[in-house]
Amino acid sequence: MEKVIDKIKSIRSTKGYSHEYMAYSLDLSPSAYTKIERMDTKLTVERLYKIADILETNIGEFIDQPNKTYNQTISENGFGYQDIEHLHTENKETVQKLLETKDTLILQQKEEIRFLKELMKK
Repeated sequence: MEKVIDKIKSIRSTKGYSHEYMAYSLDLSPSAYTKIERMDTKLTVERLYKIADILETNIGEFIDQPNKTYNQTISENGFGYQDIEHLHTENKETVQKLLETKDTLILQQKEEIRFLKELMKK
């Protein structure tokens, strides 16, 4: 998670956004936002999505491995091979939370659709 927070700080700083601006955009107090960047408060997946939106950044930027390059070579009449065995190992917890959030949102949408269909029948 430290790498994610470092990436948030870096992008925020590059864009010239203050802690106060980020806090206001997230409906937090400046001290509450500072606690997120100091890792005194856990960063939720939902808040990570909001931060990505504020910073106009794809959420993948926060969990990417910028120093790792994966190359693929395709030989004649052969298939390419790409060694990505450990690509997500360091980000496994973050990926799991993202997947759980996705599943929760899908369930919420299905429930809303069911509810709206019931309303339309009346």
